[in-house]
Amino acid sequence: MELIFATNNSHKITEIQGILGTWITLKNLNDIKCTEDIPETGSTLEANATQKSFYIYNRYHVNCFADDTGLEVEALNGAPGVYSARYAGEQRNASDNMCKLLNDLGDEKNRKAQFRTVISLIINGTEYQFEGVVEGHITSTQSGSKGFGYDPVFVPEGYDITMAEMDLHEKNKISHRASAIKKMVQFLNQS
Repeated sequence: MELIFATNNSHKITEIQGILGTWITLKNLNDIKCTEDIPETGSTLEANATQKSFYIYNRYHVNCFADDTGLEVEALNGAPGVYSARYAGEQRNASDNMCKLLNDLGDEKNRKAQFRTVISLIINGTEYQFEGVVEGHITSTQSGSKGFGYDPVFVPEGYDITMAEMDLHEKNKISHRASAIKKMVQFLNQS
C-alpha cells in the first residue's frame, strides 16, 4: 500500500516510517512534486489536519494523510495549542517557541501539559480521523538533542527525562503521533 504523508518534515517521516513498517510505502510531498505551501487556517487541530489532507487529495487524487499537533499547557489555557509551530512568530523557529513558552510559564507551579496529534486520513475520498495524546509536564530548562519541536522541554508522564533525551524507539512507544499512527494502521489493517 502506498500513502502520501502531507509533510516534508524529515523528522516526522523518520518517526512514522518506523511505526508503519514495510507494508505501507510512505511518500512525502516532494515525491508527488507538491511544492506549494499548504494552508493551515483552521482554529482546531482537527480542522487543520482535514484542510491539509483534502488539499492533497483534491489536487493530486492520491490516498493520503495529514497531521496537526499541538502542545496544550494547562496553565496557559491550552496554549500554544493549534498555534504551536508559530507560537513565537511566523518564522516557526522551535528554539524561539520554547523560549517563549518557558518565559510565559515563568515561575508557574502548574506545569501540566499534553501533546495532542490529530490525523486526517483520506482513502478514496472518504476521511477518517485518529487522535493520539501523551500527558506530561513542561520543564524549566531545555534538555536533550533528539526529537524536534518542544521535545526538549516536555517530560512524559511516568518518565524523568524529556522526549528529546529518548531514543526514537522509546519515543515511538509512547508519543502522541505514534499513538495516532498506530490507530490509523489498525484501521487500515481491518479495511
